[in-house]
Amino acid sequence: MSEQEKEILVTRSALPPYAEFIEAIKPIWDSAWLTNMGEFHQQLEQELKTFLDVEQLTLFTNGHLGLEMVLQAMELTGEVITTPFSFASTTHAITRGGLTPVFCDIDPVTCCMDAEKIEALITQRTSAILPVHVYGHICDVEKIERIAKKHNLKVIYDAAHTFGETLNGVGIGRFGDAAMFSFHATKVFHTIEGGAVSYQGEWLKERLDCLKNFGIINKEQVVAVGGNAKMNEFQAIMGLCNLKHLSTELEKREQVVNRYGERLAGVKGLRLPEQQAGVKSNYAYFPVLFEDDFALNRNEMYDWLAGRNIHARKYFYPLIPDFDCYLEQFGQADIPVARYVAERVLTLPCYGSLTQAEVDRICDVILEVKR
Repeated sequence: MSEQEKEILVTRSALPPYAEFIEAIKPIWDSAWLTNMGEFHQQLEQELKTFLDVEQLTLFTNGHLGLEMVLQAMELTGEVITTPFSFASTTHAITRGGLTPVFCDIDPVTCCMDAEKIEALITQRTSAILPVHVYGHICDVEKIERIAKKHNLKVIYDAAHTFGETLNGVGIGRFGDAAMFSFHATKVFHTIEGGAVSYQGEWLKERLDCLKNFGIINKEQVVAVGGNAKMNEFQAIMGLCNLKHLSTELEKREQVVNRYGERLAGVKGLRLPEQQAGVKSNYAYFPVLFEDDFALNRNEMYDWLAGRNIHARKYFYPLIPDFDCYLEQFGQADIPVARYVAERVLTLPCYGSLTQAEVDRICDVILEVKR
C-alpha cells in the first residue's frame, strides 16, 4: 500500500514507551494492590492537582461517572441549563441524575454555550448551569459566573476537551464550582479510560470519595447511594507515564494544527477555528465548517475523504436533542446556531503522531474540490 492509500484515522492514542510502562507496573506484582485508591492512584491525583493548578481533585474510572457524581454530590434538583452541542455524556449525566436539561444555543465562533442567552432560560426550578468547553475553546467564564451568582446557581463545567489549558494564566479547572476532565484514550492526556473532577472545598472531596466507592465510608457504614467509579492502578500508572511525555505530545499537536492553518487558511467556504485571546491551547481538535459556498457540503466532504481512506468525524452530530432518546421531549428546542454548525462541521484527524506529510495529504484532498 502506498503512502497515498494508507488509512488515516481521525484520532490515535498517545502511548508512553513500552519498556517504560512495563517497568512502571512491576511494583503491582509485589503489592498485588490493583484498585481501591492505591499508591499510584494517590500519586496521580497529587501530580494532576499540581499540573492543573487546582485546589482539589478526585479521580474516577471515567469522566462520565465523575460528572454524574459531582451533580449528585451537590444535591441539585429541577433544571440544569446546558448545551445541545456536546457528546452524549453531558446530557446523560443530567438526566440520569433525575434532573431536566434545558438547552441553550451556542456561540457561532467558539461553539460554546452562548452566555448572552442563559438568563432567558432561568426559571424557579433552575439549580445549575452545565456549560462545555468545546474543541478546546473556553466558555465565557466571567459572564457565566456573574449570572450564576446573581441567581444563586451552581456552575459545573464539562472540561473534557480542555485538559492542561489556561485562561490568562489560570488553570481551566479553577473556574466554576467544579470541572470534569475526561482521560479517555482519545484525549490529549489519557489513562486508557478515566477522568477527574476539580473543585474547591474539602467537603466535596469527602463526598465524592464516598460516592465513587458505593457510598461506603468504613467497613460497617454505607451512608449514600453511590456507585463504583474508582480508577484502578494500571490506569493510574498509564496516566503517570503519559504525564511525563505530555509536553512533547502537545508540541507535536501544535505543529499539526499550525500546518492545517497554513494550508487551509483563506480558502473560500472553509471556516477554521480561531485562537482565543489569553487561552493556552492544548491543540485537541481541528474543526472545520464547510459553508454553503464550498464546492461540497459537509456530508459530501465526509464521504469524499472516506473514499480516500481519510477518516474525519461529524463532531458533534446529531445534536443531543435530536437523539432518539430525547427527540420527543426536546426535538423542538430553539437552537438555530447549534443546528447550523452541526450540519456543517467536520473534525479533521488531529494527534501527535500525525505526520506533516499526512496533514498535507488531507489538505490536498480537500483542496482538490475547492471552487
